[in-house]
Amino acid sequence: MSGGKETPRQKLIGMMYLVLTALLALNVSITIIDKFVFLDDSLVKANRESEERNGQIVESIIKTVDDSGNREDDVKVAELAQEIRTETSKMLKELTELKIALVEESGGYEEGKSPEYPGDAKHLIGKTDYSTVGHYMMPLEDGGQGHGIELKERLNKFPEILKEKLSAIGASEADLAAYKKIAVDADEDPVYKEDPNQKGKAFADLAFSDSPTPAGIATISEFQSRILSYETRALDFLSDKVGAGDLKFDVIVPMVKPESRYVAAGTKYTAKMFIAASSSGVTPTMTYDGNEIEVDASGQGLVEFTANSSTFDAEGLAKKTYEAAITVTLPGGRDTTFTDVVEYFVVKPTIQIQSTSVNALYLRCGNNLDVQVPQLGVAYNPAFSATNAKTYQGSAKGQVTIVPTSTEQVVLKVSSNGNLIGSREFGVRRIPAPTITVYTDQGEVNMKTGISAKTPRLYIKAVPDESFQQFLPEDAKFRVAEAQITLVSGGIGRTTITVGETANLTAIVSQARKGDQLSIEIRKVQRQNFRKEVEDFNNYNRFINISLN
Repeated sequence: MSGGKETPRQKLIGMMYLVLTALLALNVSITIIDKFVFLDDSLVKANRESEERNGQIVESIIKTVDDSGNREDDVKVAELAQEIRTETSKMLKELTELKIALVEESGGYEEGKSPEYPGDAKHLIGKTDYSTVGHYMMPLEDGGQGHGIELKERLNKFPEILKEKLSAIGASEADLAAYKKIAVDADEDPVYKEDPNQKGKAFADLAFSDSPTPAGIATISEFQSRILSYETRALDFLSDKVGAGDLKFDVIVPMVKPESRYVAAGTKYTAKMFIAASSSGVTPTMTYDGNEIEVDASGQGLVEFTANSSTFDAEGLAKKTYEAAITVTLPGGRDTTFTDVVEYFVVKPTIQIQSTSVNALYLRCGNNLDVQVPQLGVAYNPAFSATNAKTYQGSAKGQVTIVPTSTEQVVLKVSSNGNLIGSREFGVRRIPAPTITVYTDQGEVNMKTGISAKTPRLYIKAVPDESFQQFLPEDAKFRVAEAQITLVSGGIGRTTITVGETANLTAIVSQARKGDQLSIEIRKVQRQNFRKEVEDFNNYNRFINISLN
């Protein structure tokens, strides 16, 4: 049986939910609302898988009890498992009905569209409706319909029901401590209780206020996910009570189960050492290369050491071994030691960098890199530092933004769990000059033909280099901050005005004649970088002459 832990997919969905909820508080674009639709769909699918898996656990418990002769205590456990399954199904159904109600309150589905499943968040008329969900959930005294209070009571009653049922068959306080309240106010939530923007908010306000309909539906799906995780934990506990998760062997052999036989230099080798026929009544003694290790209550010992090697073969591998030994007292009081030589390989780590261009970085720009060390697998826990540059670690594992502070070579150092993996060197490019382009209300100015002497206004744009903009769009934001426009007639400057990106030519038009020229001196160009900081940019073409006709 599973241990009641979340699958990687469930963890990823949970992380996405937190991130999107935070972004939603910033009143972001409709794109984020679309992500909530995707998130809800993923949650629904994951919840279906969890519900199916929990049903299989119940069936396994019932079968194990039947195979064991339907002993009275085991039968009680099986009945309790079925009661929990029934209570969970009831709770899930109520939450689905709540999602359906939110859909109906916000206007239902677009014409010609129908839901794939009850409470589907796709194709909603009220997709961008930010008020209906909050109004439906807010307390009556706050002008709402009060359903949030009912939801809070029902969600928090569920873990209490589980604790009551499990305590009846001997669950300890430590076992029951995992079943915490699901719906809490901000002051009870460890994430929000210190947040001055959320402090003091009630559950309904915290979870649903100012939420678009898809976000409200996704929030309820997340509650369903937590209900199912509680059920999984409870069923696993019951499974252990009747031995539904036990494996039985008739041969005693030493077993070592490493996380991986391939370990990068500088990282820890980790493996589980155990007796295949272990029981709760046997506590073996375990060693590796003569070093005794701790054995837990389940009869398993943890082998852990830092793997390293000074030499590697042509494929970047170094073969290593250690001796595992397990001593156990067999019936009759005789101590017997079982040994095995365990082989593993230390892998020379290689750094892989993904980027639009990894040969050189742009000066004072946020160059985004994805740095991976495939040999480390799930053990990869990167940290970055650099010479002649600043580094900003991204939200995803391996993502880093490098900002060169000079044109000197940048050396990026990559570590994992405090161990240096290696480094990569990068050249530094200067930012290419933007092109200064002039427009009228009719479009870009043709420098060969010029413009009418009666043109009322000009627009002066600093257009970034195309390849630079494709590579670093957040750093390719330029603007003309100051320019001087002079009316030149017969080679003599007549009138000069100082402008920004938009130039009002009223003072010039009254004096301009065919054959005159506008001389534009670009005096200041500015660039906004990826951190929304503005700096003066000095690399640009400074003079433009336009004929008047």
